Amino acid sequence: MNATPPTLRHVLEARQRLAGILRPTALIRHPLLADQLGLDVYVKHENHNPTCAFKVRGGLNLVASLGPNERAAGVVTATTGNHGQSVALACARFGVPCTIVVPLGNNPEKNAAIRAYGATLVEHGRDFDESRERAEQLRAERGLRYVHSANEPLLIAGVATYALEIFEELPDVGAIFVPIGGGSGASGVVTVRDALGSAACVVGVQAAGADAFARSWRGPTRVVGDRVNTLAEGLATRVTFDLTFGILQRGLEDVVLLSEDELREGVRLALRATHNLAEGAGAASIMAASRWRDRLRGQRVVCVMSGGNLDAATLARVLLPPKSGG
Repeated sequence: MNATPPTLRHVLEARQRLAGILRPTALIRHPLLADQLGLDVYVKHENHNPTCAFKVRGGLNLVASLGPNERAAGVVTATTGNHGQSVALACARFGVPCTIVVPLGNNPEKNAAIRAYGATLVEHGRDFDESRERAEQLRAERGLRYVHSANEPLLIAGVATYALEIFEELPDVGAIFVPIGGGSGASGVVTVRDALGSAACVVGVQAAGADAFARSWRGPTRVVGDRVNTLAEGLATRVTFDLTFGILQRGLEDVVLLSEDELREGVRLALRATHNLAEGAGAASIMAASRWRDRLRGQRVVCVMSGGNLDAATLARVLLPPKSGG
């Protein structure tokens, strides 16, 4: 696998591949949100993509770039949902056989969406990382093209096209908040920021219940978490990945850790102030910006709403928490 970080040239090539397939997503200043946070804040609505998540950009770019032998063999990947939908949609578009491995008990609505694109769904493991290990076994057993969710330059180049859109529309942006699971989205933002010579700081956001990346980034060594405990499926990883960690280790300003209460409040805030349904990871950026509000006065701030695939059961728990007492 080529683990060389992508360059701006690769991102521009990805934009050409995606032209005519995906439209640029909206970058909106919501007055209610700006008033709530007390900031000049904009939301990059990656939840408005066809799969309701940013990852579709990477999946389409990678599958469009596969050679004939790889397309004939088919691909396999692991996911908790959004990455899998991305690869499944891309494979359906380009006629490539697709196998997606998800954890047992995975979001049923994301599973249904993956199947709707024609992919074969395999349920295995207690979390994303055990599903990833099974996907790697299937690659060896069946000769499939394994698509890693982070260590793929073509994925990063694809998702980095949303960063191009941000900097072109808002060149004076001072800070960009990006949720981090595997780190492809934040890596794309850092890659474009550095190539364009922008002074914007890029801040990662994680769940306190899945903080392996944050602990690794703060050093001195990379760590592996024992388990994850968060409603934000897009943040639920126990490990770091070589390619994205290398980019982010030197490119991030900081990493903000959010509690489960803060993640739930982020979903509610997104509904109230932007009238968008955001999943836990997708709403995390606005809660992190709220945490940093005193440091951001006078700056233009962008929060990446990375996805909107929140299932009905989780939404009900977020909006109608159980009453305490009798």
